[in-house]
Amino acid sequence: MFIQTERTPNPATLKFLPGEAVMSSGTVDFRDVESAERSPLARRLFQVEGVTGVFFGGDFVSVSKSDDADWQLLKPVILGVIMEHFVAGHPLLLDDAAQTAEEAADEGADAEIVGQIKELLDTRVRPAVAQDGGDIIYRGFQNGIVMLQLQGSCQGCPSSTMTLKMGIENMLKHYIPEVVEVRAV
Repeated sequence: MFIQTERTPNPATLKFLPGEAVMSSGTVDFRDVESAERSPLARRLFQVEGVTGVFFGGDFVSVSKSDDADWQLLKPVILGVIMEHFVAGHPLLLDDAAQTAEEAADEGADAEIVGQIKELLDTRVRPAVAQDGGDIIYRGFQNGIVMLQLQGSCQGCPSSTMTLKMGIENMLKHYIPEVVEVRAV
């Protein structure tokens, strides 16, 4: 098995591509060892000193590190853990279900507007964000404000605020006049 690695816009996160499907659908984000209990691979990765986050996408695993950790030391260990997991054929998640987004209440929101927002996010935003090792999850629409959650390499990325405001917010405002702001939650 050959695992490729790619840099992401977030210098604290690397994207690992095992050359096979990681998640059949959806994404899962683990920010601490407690949340990783349902994933044998995430648990093992959190045992590596310096690992602070694990994210599973369709065909990749993104791993985030602490500021004082060095990729030159971490990368070979992480590659070994990921390779061992996939070669052994262990399950990714113990409950064998992708984590689904719990959407915020869309109080007073027009179902057609919410549908347009979700479609634009799914077709124009999520593929680009996945290229960078992350994901963006719709969390609600209230009073003209779209609430989104950044996951994977996007969480804590220095350029995420600019992407959110200059990219996503401008695009949504252009196509959907009812959108007045986009906020990260």
